[in-house]
Amino acid sequence: MRTTVELSDEHRAALQAIAARRGLRGFSRVVQEAIDFYLRHHEAGAEARGELKKRRGAWTAEEAGELRRAIAELRRWLDS
Repeated sequence: MRTTVELSDEHRAALQAIAARRGLRGFSRVVQEAIDFYLRHHEAGAEARGELKKRRGAWTAEEAGELRRAIAELRRWLDS
């Protein structure tokens, strides 16, 4: 299906560069892969958050603090 999406110049250039490195003429396939990846991980994240909410109160304050620190470290790593 075709649709129109607004992209910044930077995003368009980055998508074209990725497609070119793969030998693709356009970047539709790259966008499709990115959307598939996002949807898979977004759903998994929502499920994980739901499971964590069920366990509220099951950890000690110290265990919860350690988990928060580990999550913060992972987020910093992902953002770098």
